[in-house]
Amino acid sequence: MQYADGGELLVAHLKDIGVDTVFGIVSVHNLPLVEAVDRHLRFVPVRHEATAVNAADAHGRARGGIGCALTSTGTGAGNAAGSLIEALAAGAAVLHVTGQIETAHLGRGRGFIHETPDQLGMLTAVSRYAATVPTARDAGRLLRAATAAALTAPGGPASLEWPVDLQYAAQTDRGEQPSRTPLPVPDPGQLDAARRLLAGARRPLIWAGGGAAGARAELGTLLTATGGGLLTSNAGRGAVPEDHPRVVGNFATAPAARALLADADVLVSVGTHFRSNETADYTLGLPSAHIQVDVDEAALGRAYPARHTLHGDAAAVLPELAGAAAPAEPGWGERVTAVRAEVRAALHESIGPQAAICDALAALLPRDAVVARDVTIPSSSWGNRLLPVHDPRANVFPRGGGIGQGLGMGIGAALARPGRPTVVIAGDGGLAVHLGELLTLAQERPRLTLLVFDDGGYGVLRNMQDAHRTRRSGVDLGGPDFAALAAACGLPHSRIADAAEAEAVLADALALDGPCLVEIDLAALGPMKNPFTPPVTIPAA
Repeated sequence: MQYADGGELLVAHLKDIGVDTVFGIVSVHNLPLVEAVDRHLRFVPVRHEATAVNAADAHGRARGGIGCALTSTGTGAGNAAGSLIEALAAGAAVLHVTGQIETAHLGRGRGFIHETPDQLGMLTAVSRYAATVPTARDAGRLLRAATAAALTAPGGPASLEWPVDLQYAAQTDRGEQPSRTPLPVPDPGQLDAARRLLAGARRPLIWAGGGAAGARAELGTLLTATGGGLLTSNAGRGAVPEDHPRVVGNFATAPAARALLADADVLVSVGTHFRSNETADYTLGLPSAHIQVDVDEAALGRAYPARHTLHGDAAAVLPELAGAAAPAEPGWGERVTAVRAEVRAALHESIGPQAAICDALAALLPRDAVVARDVTIPSSSWGNRLLPVHDPRANVFPRGGGIGQGLGMGIGAALARPGRPTVVIAGDGGLAVHLGELLTLAQERPRLTLLVFDDGGYGVLRNMQDAHRTRRSGVDLGGPDFAALAAACGLPHSRIADAAEAEAVLADALALDGPCLVEIDLAALGPMKNPFTPPVTIPAA
């Protein structure tokens, strides 16, 4: 196939893989790509390259596919690096196409404008795959190779740097396809032993992580077959809808859930990395009879020992286990359901007046509405646990724990699901990291309700310092007048200062066919009953 330039080739490839929206910033070193995308698809001009990757990441997550981001070379590619780290941590499929200087000057160290020494090395460090387009005959092959790498489990971002002279050149695409990587198959002996162990289980539990999202039906069948309970990581939420009576959810470190784990005789973990913040820095006890299923061989036994490790795709492995499962002993399912209710009631009580906001969102949002959550106290305390999730594609948050990514992710997710409401939970500190994206929100006008929980700084770190240190450092921040800020950006604004106002204000905001900013004045609303501190170790505490 012949294409007039690299932009036309890129558009043809994006259409082939089902991408209709691209996020990025135009530059002298990506102009042919941006112009072609803008002619044929939807180009969303975000205000920062980090947001381009975050938005593409969430767009792909919300659609269950891959997203695309365009950035410039040098500083632009460097700005994207932090968000590529997030996509790498999450296993999120992102095609990141970035510019590069002309091939005649590449690698010569002349200080050519936008040149970065070893940009490819930087991209390799933060991507699952990275390559440089060497000629106008190779771009199509490398686009397909990058896409395949991003989509091959466990997934992640793929970065392609494309010298600008080769973007302008006519393209010859010979159509070579990358070789397919076959899905791994568990060792038959390990699988048979795991089946025997599960067949004798009387008090089974399952722990689902992000790797279970592609095996929703199979996970539900296993849960039914065992009659046990389901714990999840944050990433595994929604793999089984959270109104299921035996879904305990993302509460493994709660006292009642710890006791449940202590009494379980078998744990089946599915596609989870047992992250430190979800296991109390790996001090959480797990049953010694542990069957671990993961498509990523490096994850097997990495955080916790497993008696039987099953290296395979969850959708293929779980039916093998379900076929061997025997029902749990009488009363075990009822205990799981009681623990589910207990941990939720305890958290609901502890968050005080913020419970009214959680309750209103749970009542007002449709089951498939996206809730994008930045790293902030409302998210880390109740948004990641108590606010129900029924579809893993609606569960959008920075899995690597980086602050300030929520709004960009929300914009990407909202544009992936036009017509359905999207909510972003952000703090004033996190929002300030990419405040300019309010202009993107106003310009693109997705149906997105931005909830800004304003506590005048970094509340999580403030609580840590108040609890464990002798003074505060760097946590109290000046903030804007949010009503004036929203007006300056052309966004509707409302405010919640009392729990009694939550449902009515949120109902009006969610009914809008476009964006709005809802300010939640935490000083007026009142404090949580138990100040939230993250589950990290403070050596001097």
